[in-house]
Amino acid sequence: MNSGTREGIYPLHRSKTIHLVRHAQGVHNVLGEKDHSAYMSEELFDAHLTPLGWEQVDNLRKHVHMSGLFKNIELVVVSPLLRTMQTAVGVFGGEASADGVDMPPLVAENTGSSNRRAVSSLNCPPFIAMELCRENMGVNLYNKRRCISEYKHMFPAIDFSLVETDDDVWWSPDTKETFEDVAARGVKFMKWLLSRKEKEIVVVSHAVFLHRTLDAYGDDCHPTLKKEMSIYFKNCELRSMVIVDRSMIGSDTSKTDFLGKTDSIDVASDVV
Repeated sequence: MNSGTREGIYPLHRSKTIHLVRHAQGVHNVLGEKDHSAYMSEELFDAHLTPLGWEQVDNLRKHVHMSGLFKNIELVVVSPLLRTMQTAVGVFGGEASADGVDMPPLVAENTGSSNRRAVSSLNCPPFIAMELCRENMGVNLYNKRRCISEYKHMFPAIDFSLVETDDDVWWSPDTKETFEDVAARGVKFMKWLLSRKEKEIVVVSHAVFLHRTLDAYGDDCHPTLKKEMSIYFKNCELRSMVIVDRSMIGSDTSKTDFLGKTDSIDVASDVV
């Protein structure tokens, strides 16, 4: 049988559901579409969301709640850039912060010229920043991040413990990361996701990173599925996928499998 058309069956506990999201529209998206040279502008450093971007965030937030997706999410992983973190907390954060609640907000009021209220960290999944899912790095200032110490004041309840340096040592003013390197970083990121204990995870990232990462997969699928996987994401688009551990990266055991034991001594049977 042709392996490209065969169904695949895998143990459930060796798989995870991942909800991939590209950030909402940023100011760099608008200016860059009009004039590609604008991408080099220093004014676009760590670009923030536009008013349309915030409308996209609000619409996606409604969708994830109305669809029931929100209640199943165990973790939100986000690229540590302003536009991705604004998108992540706007869509998947708690309700607007209430007075008298002694918990840090996910985002402080008016962060990134947003004119938005603070967002509570109550009744929502944990958020963790991860540099592996950043956009392709180098040259363009909108892909350079701020110091983590600055972000911690802006996004108090996001966990930045996995980011190893305060300054952005990944970004270079002279050299842009190749697409091949982005794909390799994406594969490394997927392996990291598989090593996590959570089974349903949101990833808020960027167009090139998502495209190149997904394009590294799907060679064992029908060509139509392979093509579908690697289509570029629109701003604030969400796609849900399943990632399967076929190499024992994860160590979880099944919580639903049952060995069929009885109180009496089990007797092996060859009956099918």
